[in-house]
Amino acid sequence: MEIAELIAEYVTSSDTIPDESLKEASRRFVDSLGVARAALGSPPVSASKRALTAFHGEASLIGGGRSSPDAAAFYNALAIRYLDFNDTYLSKEPLHPSDMIGGLIALATAFNKSGRELAEAIVVGYEVGVSLCDTTSLRAKGFDHVNFLQVGAAAGMARLMGLDRRATANAISMTVVPHVALRQTRVGELSMWKAGAAGEAVRNATFAVLLARQGFTGPKEPFSGKMGFINLIARDLDPTPLSKMNGRRILDTYIKYYPVEYHAQAAVEAAKKIKVKDVKKVTIETYEAGKSILADKEKWRPTNRETADHSLPYIVAVTLLRGEFWLESYDLIGDPRVLEIMDKTEVVEREDYTRVYADELPTRVIVESSEGVKEAEVRIPRGHSRNPMSDEEVLSKYSRLTGQEERLNLLQLSPDGLRWEVS
Repeated sequence: MEIAELIAEYVTSSDTIPDESLKEASRRFVDSLGVARAALGSPPVSASKRALTAFHGEASLIGGGRSSPDAAAFYNALAIRYLDFNDTYLSKEPLHPSDMIGGLIALATAFNKSGRELAEAIVVGYEVGVSLCDTTSLRAKGFDHVNFLQVGAAAGMARLMGLDRRATANAISMTVVPHVALRQTRVGELSMWKAGAAGEAVRNATFAVLLARQGFTGPKEPFSGKMGFINLIARDLDPTPLSKMNGRRILDTYIKYYPVEYHAQAAVEAAKKIKVKDVKKVTIETYEAGKSILADKEKWRPTNRETADHSLPYIVAVTLLRGEFWLESYDLIGDPRVLEIMDKTEVVEREDYTRVYADELPTRVIVESSEGVKEAEVRIPRGHSRNPMSDEEVLSKYSRLTGQEERLNLLQLSPDGLRWEVS
């Protein structure tokens, strides 16, 4: 069966959503709002807010204001993504599934959907996006993970808007065929587009769903066709995971405990355990993805936040220096003390670590100092699906980011309540 049809069948026939998944959707809603609100004053979010003055509509913007659904989807997803502090899934392809929540909020507020309807849409969107990540690696082929994000977003939005099977398949097709994102977004020195790519993907899905809702049709066989996604991009795509969708994949994803790329979460935990007065040498042992993504040439002298939060040498150096890593840690970009430690750092891949990835994310930090050698290893960081953050930790993260308190039951929000919560 064509993958778009397979996804559409799941979206329109999954009547029962597990209670655990609905609760997790509420936790991700709060986590996403927290990281988005903390990003509101950042340069890219501010720039996109200014650009939105050209758009008008009833979709809510996180932090206040209204715009058209597609423009609001871009803005909200960008805000959620910018600090690199929202959730993650790691498999053949990585994903930050809560990026799609920005677009779901836009549509839910524009069309007066309830909190429960939004929660169900989040679960469905995660199910599709995460399952796609189990089918093939896009990164290895030079394409970006937001190609799967936008399909998950379209699926969740189709569920939210009550599209039938045919319209859902058309929405997915119009999301996939015109929008193939390149991995260049995440190579070398990173730009604001690192977060913008997520916003663009979610915006594409939003517009496609609104078109499909009005009967607009998309190309047949967007995945399996002669010039489709599989033949041109991913011939090794294994659709098997898509036949097993059951509304529980959101439980397999991870909330971030620290504001760094997920492959560096364990490194922060390990480095925090090491207390030294001076540093002679630092060795970071990790797996292939940790080294190739977080320790390529440009990551050794980051000049902006976008690159620094993907720099394993920077993140470990700051953690050793301060004993902690939080948003203000990026104020040390270019600091001579940090650069000195980075110059004494080596990142190496361990084959045994690579073999267990992504069931585990093992990272070892070894520090040589005048006091001797100290080391620490973390295999499953806090926030991982096998080491999940508690409700209290999720709320504490939100409060630390925003200075506010939040509730965790999205299901209790009415359409009016939902509009108030995101403003």
